[in-house]
Amino acid sequence: MSRVDGRGYIRGMAAGAALLLLAGCGRGEDGGGAAKALGKAEVASVLPDAKAVPGWRSLRAPEAREPVPEYPPTVCLATTKKKRATACDGITYWGVSAYVRKPDATSLDFWTLAYEDEQSAEAAYDALAEYYGGDRVGVGAKPVDIGEPGADRVANRAGTGTMGGPATITQLRVGTTVLGVSTGNRGRKAVPDQEVKALAAMFAERAQQAQNGEKPSSGLAGQ
Repeated sequence: MSRVDGRGYIRGMAAGAALLLLAGCGRGEDGGGAAKALGKAEVASVLPDAKAVPGWRSLRAPEAREPVPEYPPTVCLATTKKKRATACDGITYWGVSAYVRKPDATSLDFWTLAYEDEQSAEAAYDALAEYYGGDRVGVGAKPVDIGEPGADRVANRAGTGTMGGPATITQLRVGTTVLGVSTGNRGRKAVPDQEVKALAAMFAERAQQAQNGEKPSSGLAGQ
């Protein structure tokens, strides 16, 4: 993994598609602002709602929960028990929201993992990104250029995901949060790079707004 200075309630697609994640990553700047721990309501507010993603039909409205030790979030996976503890044991709240878009039933899933401090989130990000890299990305997986949202970011696309068509997964760290975005469909055309980039930027901005003490309002163009 390169660096640049500077439970089970989750939907099956989000959990399954997560197994296709992520080969290349970067580390940069948060873009300023505080990196405070988020409460349950704040975690829910970070998750994009229907207004933030015009053109998508809601399947699961934003919802946050406290983790249950026996049932950590299904997207929290690591290569060893120690690293899984690093990624999962420190989660204070987590949540998801999910959408779908016709005509090829393209899915769009968001998840947020919140931590007590920035150091815990950074360690968790590293453990999660390591798990989802390498041979777990998927056949022919390639990095997707999403610019530099958040302090850390990684995005890759596999030609065949859990839905049978292209799947793309992005992982980000913004302050005390680790964010995930997955898309997939049954067709042949993947969600375009520019749209993946816009989704990542929007989600990262919502997390930063929450940590700045603001109500997240960032959304895709057209809202």
